[in-house]
Amino acid sequence: MKRDTLRQSVNLLAVIVTIAVNGLANTLPLNGQTTGEISDQFQVYFVPAGYVFSIWGLIYVGLATFAVYQALPAQRDSSRLRRVGYLFALSCLANIIWLFLWHYEVFLLTLVAMFALLLSLIAIYLRLGIGRTQVSAAEKWLVRVPFSIYLGWITVATIANVTAVLDYVNWNGWGLSPEAWTVIMLVAGAGIASAVSLTRGDVAYMLVIMWAFAGIAVKHGGTPVVATAAWAMTVLVALMLVVGILRQRRRRQAPALVG
Repeated sequence: MKRDTLRQSVNLLAVIVTIAVNGLANTLPLNGQTTGEISDQFQVYFVPAGYVFSIWGLIYVGLATFAVYQALPAQRDSSRLRRVGYLFALSCLANIIWLFLWHYEVFLLTLVAMFALLLSLIAIYLRLGIGRTQVSAAEKWLVRVPFSIYLGWITVATIANVTAVLDYVNWNGWGLSPEAWTVIMLVAGAGIASAVSLTRGDVAYMLVIMWAFAGIAVKHGGTPVVATAAWAMTVLVALMLVVGILRQRRRRQAPALVG
């Protein structure tokens, strides 16, 4: 009982601190620069239009609802939330560390923090059994959907972070142009999204990828190769979303058909 209460309290505190630090990072701002101003220093194409980053508002609302929901006395004994454990607090810590590293331009170490955040979210995603088990409507909307959205965005952010750091170290791209590498990254991102759709049928995750890819196409409309590839991958992800939904429906109906 005490362990569960401690976990609930730590996770609730973690999201409060994370939201506060993220807000201060851009209102102060940290080191005199906003997060977006630093991103604009890099000459990379795997960055969406500015409006796309408004998704952070949705992410933080979702994480706040999760934190409150998991802190309710009725959820203290939830086996699924127990499996999440302190991984959520770890993800919050990685988020905060990344912000400080980014704002103080310790770019190489931002990759360590970003991958820590990504891996912690993947672990949470798997432990929650998203796309594999049935839960109540409340748990779906207050726990699963927020983490699907968050993981979808961090999937894209990780790729963007890698491209920014490679630009920072003046990587020559092994002879390939930045446009060509952007196309490769888009295809890789679409491949990851397709795997998630086929195995989990996760609508929220897929919609985030589509949102990001469409934003890349909009931002780089003046670069036909990048814009065309981004729109193409957006359509591909949309098609895979439909396929994933149909596969999930067939799986759910299979036991009834067998019976």
